[in-house]
Amino acid sequence: MPRPSRTHDAVDSLLDAIIEGRLTAGEQLPPEGQLAAELGISRLTMREAVRLLQAQGVIVQVPGSRHLIAPVSEWTGMDAVVRHARSAGQRRRSSLELLEVRMMIETGAAQLAAERRSDEHLAAMAEALGAMRAHHERADVDAFVCADLEFHDIVMRAADNRILVAALRPLTSMLADTRGETSAVAEIREHAIAEHAAVLEAIRSGVPEAARDAMASHMRQTRDDLVTLVGP
Repeated sequence: MPRPSRTHDAVDSLLDAIIEGRLTAGEQLPPEGQLAAELGISRLTMREAVRLLQAQGVIVQVPGSRHLIAPVSEWTGMDAVVRHARSAGQRRRSSLELLEVRMMIETGAAQLAAERRSDEHLAAMAEALGAMRAHHERADVDAFVCADLEFHDIVMRAADNRILVAALRPLTSMLADTRGETSAVAEIREHAIAEHAAVLEAIRSGVPEAARDAMASHMRQTRDDLVTLVGP
């Protein structure tokens, strides 16, 4: 069995080749032996990489012929879709799409968190918010983003739903990139602090609808800031 790291590297290389247009959707995948030689890996490793991409809908098996590369619109694997979304030329659209997904997921998470949060969750959210304020004052964007992501992670944990956490996990890397782009703007950091404070107080209140509405307001503010204050 090929080593997972080599296989995953091969998966990433194939995805990059498709996303960059070096391999074209709708056309046949080159022979596995040729691809393996180009990437400097064994045919066994390449075969396993192709199998993993089949599971994500990126490559379609055709009996009696070489595999086909599926159009992006037919991809089903979250990892592959997110990798494409983060590619050059897709970042603006993907950021807005991510916000739409977050609106659906995180408003529900906040609603559950208001009902299920513990005192420890509230204390951890307050600590993350305090860190956001401190890092904003120092204009430490990377640390601010980490504290921002930690706040949202605590909300997810407070919602106490394992499937909810698993559903958002594949988006984490994309989320960090998006936050880095927006949080570089001081005005956006100020908006984020105010919105997070409102979310915390709504969750603290224990009123699910208030928490849902506060998180929805945060998502709308984030979208408005992305559209008006961040370049294309």
